[in-house]
Amino acid sequence: MSPSSSSRPLLPYGWDADWETAFAPYASQGLVAGRVVRVDRGLCDVVTPGGTVRADTEFVVPRDPMKVVCTGDWVAVDPEGGDPRFVRTLLPRRTAFVRSTSSKRSDGQILAANVDHAVVAVSLAVELDLGRVERFLALAWESGAQPVVVLSKADLVPDPVTLAHLVQDVETAAPGVPVLTVSALHGDGLDVLRALIGSGTAVLLGQSGAGKSTLANALVGADVMDVRAARDVDGKGRHTTTTRNLLPLPGGGVLIDTPGLRGVGLFDAEVGVGQVFSEIEELAARCRFHDCSHESEPGCAVAAAVDSGELSVRRLESYRKLVRENQWIVAKTDARLRAEIRKDWKRKGAEGRAAMQAKRGHWS
Repeated sequence: MSPSSSSRPLLPYGWDADWETAFAPYASQGLVAGRVVRVDRGLCDVVTPGGTVRADTEFVVPRDPMKVVCTGDWVAVDPEGGDPRFVRTLLPRRTAFVRSTSSKRSDGQILAANVDHAVVAVSLAVELDLGRVERFLALAWESGAQPVVVLSKADLVPDPVTLAHLVQDVETAAPGVPVLTVSALHGDGLDVLRALIGSGTAVLLGQSGAGKSTLANALVGADVMDVRAARDVDGKGRHTTTTRNLLPLPGGGVLIDTPGLRGVGLFDAEVGVGQVFSEIEELAARCRFHDCSHESEPGCAVAAAVDSGELSVRRLESYRKLVRENQWIVAKTDARLRAEIRKDWKRKGAEGRAAMQAKRGHWS
């Protein structure tokens, strides 16, 4: 089934035959297909074959925060003539970029929906935080999108040798992920990035001050996003972007720009963490014990890799941190898993106390 002539204006926004099929039951009800380009206080802007309309989300407000209307969603809205027009339903998402909120309940927050590429912007104006890069990538892999790391403000590192070392450091923290250097100011690397994200949907992620809005303007070819200079003291920027906006790209495809993220909590990202640390997962499969904690067990392939220099201590510590955090988040909503984790903690605590008593006995 190919897209109908009436829906062709949506093709630049990612509409295809599969979305046409998913929407067919709602088309028979006289509803109109559209993609959410912005959400703001219970209302959203939806691009439809007839243009962009403002619609109310009252009929699709769920108790589950994971099902709220989000930028990038495909929806069915009332036909022309309704005042106001309402979003009547959301089409099932193909992918969703989700982080945990800062609340004690650790609910999930959807940052973007139906994304093909997750572009993680990292500023070269400040010292690299590889742990944060790994955190972003874990969420990106978990979303179902293909991650890309963009080292922005590359013009601030004029020495090619230094720049090459920085790229190598990030590539080590991002196995299987393209790492690009880009200068939006001079246009360097933009063509490569455009070719990489293709004609699909890309979401732009990163901290405030990473140069996301400047990069978005460069990709779109117009000053569509407000830009402010980062602070000289620490390189951090202000939240110039306050909503998530879906922007059409001149060469095809769309870009979702997002506000700067200070907190990037994992949310049930076991697969994503495993993908980011794939070399550790492969080593762990060769450990003598299947439940090896990679600390003091005999026959631990991970510990052996650290001893030989094949695996860095920083990388292993980052892996442990994200695994623990993800287990804790999942355990908050899974009583059975929570009990297993507590049991494991008690077991390791008992083993540690026994080891200490043995040492004391040896010393005495």
